[in-house]
Amino acid sequence: MEYPIPKGVFDILPEEPQKEDAWRNSNHWQYLEGVIRELAREYGYREIRTPIFERTELFVRSVGESSDIVSKEMYTFNDKAERSLTLRPEGTAPVIRSFVEKQLHTQRPVQKFFYIGPMFRYERPQAGRYRQHHQFGAEAIGVCSAEQDVELIDLLTELYRRLGLKNLKVALNTVGDANTRAQYREALQTHFQQYLPRLSSDSQARFSRNIMRILDSKAPEDQEAIAAAPSILDFLSSEARAHFEKVCALLTTIGLDWEVSPRLVRGLDYYNHTVFEISSSQLGAQNALGGGGRYDGLIATLGGPDLPSVGFATGLERVLQAMEKQGMQFPPDPRPFIYFIPLGDRAREECMKWTTALRHVHIPAEIDLSGKKIQTCLQTANLLHTVFCLVLGEDELRSGQAQLKEMDTHHSKQIALDDLVGHIIRSYQRKITP
Repeated sequence: MEYPIPKGVFDILPEEPQKEDAWRNSNHWQYLEGVIRELAREYGYREIRTPIFERTELFVRSVGESSDIVSKEMYTFNDKAERSLTLRPEGTAPVIRSFVEKQLHTQRPVQKFFYIGPMFRYERPQAGRYRQHHQFGAEAIGVCSAEQDVELIDLLTELYRRLGLKNLKVALNTVGDANTRAQYREALQTHFQQYLPRLSSDSQARFSRNIMRILDSKAPEDQEAIAAAPSILDFLSSEARAHFEKVCALLTTIGLDWEVSPRLVRGLDYYNHTVFEISSSQLGAQNALGGGGRYDGLIATLGGPDLPSVGFATGLERVLQAMEKQGMQFPPDPRPFIYFIPLGDRAREECMKWTTALRHVHIPAEIDLSGKKIQTCLQTANLLHTVFCLVLGEDELRSGQAQLKEMDTHHSKQIALDDLVGHIIRSYQRKITP
């Protein structure tokens, strides 16, 4: 191939030829997105769509210059006017930029958004991690209560439940308020100072730039120091502790299982108070499906009003791979209800008329326009898993009768051409009515 697909991206096809990549079937993606949209509507979240690229400063300011995303993973380029632009690596900052720029806070006191779309990060491709990946995310703006945190945790968990995923683990933590984090950073500096020469190069850099990010390291040489590190739960202010305890109590009230994970900090600098992550043991080392947290203060940082906010994101690739590994059944791929095989120009004209009439009343109909031999056309009909097939030639046109073949049973029925469309409509209604 002269122009192969770039590393770290993939095609989503109506039929994925590789069995191990069945999750790339576009019908599976449409099913997942349909479940997401229905769930978001039920929880009161409305869709927002932002551009695929933004000004680079937006992500530096919001995500944090010391984060891996900004320091290592962004796709950044200068346009023809030498403006620095970046393909969006995550969805929250663009949503908040839009919220501030369009002054959406003047429309209603509480705004709840969701988005579905591609994100871009330059990282080593591996299962569930790609340079172009897709996320479903939700953001709730204007409510500071623990109930809003719990609603979002429940929304994300309910998505996984509806998809049939099992072996889910909800990890919960708090990164506290500003006073909590200031005291905790001092304790971490004292602790990690003794390990500093043995830490990974990334963690050595984080020691001076954002020491809490060391807790997020997966490097083997960092794990001993991380395991011995003090817990942020011992440094919570009374306000931060009250908020976290209420989140925990509410999760128990609604019947959601969870466990505290005091080393969980998430990878973005804008988080405060509640952070959470949901994982599945089916995904191996990279087992996180999605997560999020509260980010009060981010809107003000980007020039808007000081409004509380909380949100999450989940990777669609990860979700589909988990569904496949757990043997989840997707709805069958769409198929034509009837497949017409015309023989000759006059027959083609009639079949086009019938096909169009059926499509206009929402019945999936297909016509073979290849002009190939009947046997080849029937093979195509079989590949499409059509319900009925009808061959129309000069003999059928003269007699006004044709054989309507039901492909699954191989049973054929003589049908009058004058009543063909009506017969198909009645048959379709019987098939779809319980």
